[in-house]
Amino acid sequence: MTDPAPAAHTSRFRRWLDKAMPSRESVENNRWLRPVANRVMHSSLWRFTRRSVPRGVALGMVTGVLVPMGQIPASAVLALPLRANIPAAAATTFVTNPFTTPPLWVAAYWLGSWMIGPGEVVAKAQVIEQSWSDWLVHQAGPATLTGLITITFILALIGYFGTALAWRLWIARKWKRRQAARAGA
Repeated sequence: MTDPAPAAHTSRFRRWLDKAMPSRESVENNRWLRPVANRVMHSSLWRFTRRSVPRGVALGMVTGVLVPMGQIPASAVLALPLRANIPAAAATTFVTNPFTTPPLWVAAYWLGSWMIGPGEVVAKAQVIEQSWSDWLVHQAGPATLTGLITITFILALIGYFGTALAWRLWIARKWKRRQAARAGA
């Protein structure tokens, strides 16, 4: 006998997803998307398929990390040429939020500093004379940008392949249940 708990979690997740995802109407009425609303409202961009959903998740990761403001409209517009699922892209942008952004940026700085390598050893007197903006532009900025791009690429790959794998496993489980139901009937 199967455990009913996974079905309860799935239905709870679906209800949450229905609430969290923007509706077609809310996207259509968005003032930033109004110029491209007729293209954004194309049904293929809203249909959940095994190809469009992983694209949407990867796109949502990219816009969620690299676009500081307007992530959902940016993901909706970028979904057009990539034929990505708009609800999946919009929902995935919530990976970055006020709780995850600071650790993400710190990790990006550390990763970028490691990738770029140690800079010149600066004398202590020079460090004192160096302004905060100089440090930001010449040291922290390039390191953080390098780290953000690297983290974005890694998260997008994980999102794409993880979603594709989850989709495949879900379909395989549905087929297995269908086969078992046919064998039992």
